[in-house]
Amino acid sequence: MVTPSTPVAPDTRGAPSEAPVRPEPTHPCARCGAPVGPGIGLCERCNPLGLRDSASSQVHGSVFIGIVAGIIGLVVVARLAIAGLGPFPAEVGSVETSGEGLAVSVTVTNQGTSAGQTTCRVVDSADRGISVSAFILSPPIQPGETLTFTSVVTEFGTEPRPLAVSCRTP
Repeated sequence: MVTPSTPVAPDTRGAPSEAPVRPEPTHPCARCGAPVGPGIGLCERCNPLGLRDSASSQVHGSVFIGIVAGIIGLVVVARLAIAGLGPFPAEVGSVETSGEGLAVSVTVTNQGTSAGQTTCRVVDSADRGISVSAFILSPPIQPGETLTFTSVVTEFGTEPRPLAVSCRTP
C-alpha cells in the first residue's frame, strides 16, 4: 500500500522542515452562518444526519421552471380574456366645436362574440395621422351591438374639420 507524502525541503541546518499548512477555504452555513467547507451547504449542527444538500443547479432549475410556467399561465389567461373581441369597424358621425377642442361622435360595431372595449385612433382625413392623432377609449360594447358615443379631443384645435377613425382589435 502506498501513501502519498509531501516532499520536504531541507532546512538550512540540515533538518527536514514541514511545508506551511494553508487553511481550507470556507463559506457560511446556509442556515446559521457557521463556517463550512466548500461543497457543503449546512454545518453538522444544522444537518446532524448528514443528509445531502440539493445542488445549486437543481434550485436554479426549479426557479426557472416556475417562472416559465407562470409566464405560460399568464399568456393563456390573456388569450382567454380577449378571445371573441372584435373586429370593431367604426366611422365618424359629427364633429363640433366644444370648449378647447372638438366633440367627435363615433359609431362603433362589435362584430365579435364577447363584450369589450376598443381604442380608437382619430386622425385628420387630409393628413391620415402622419403628424397628429388622438386616441379615445370606447365604452363597453356588447357582441353584435353598434354604439355611438361622443368624445372631446384637443389635438386638432377648435375648428371643425373632416376626421377619420379606426378602432383596433386587441
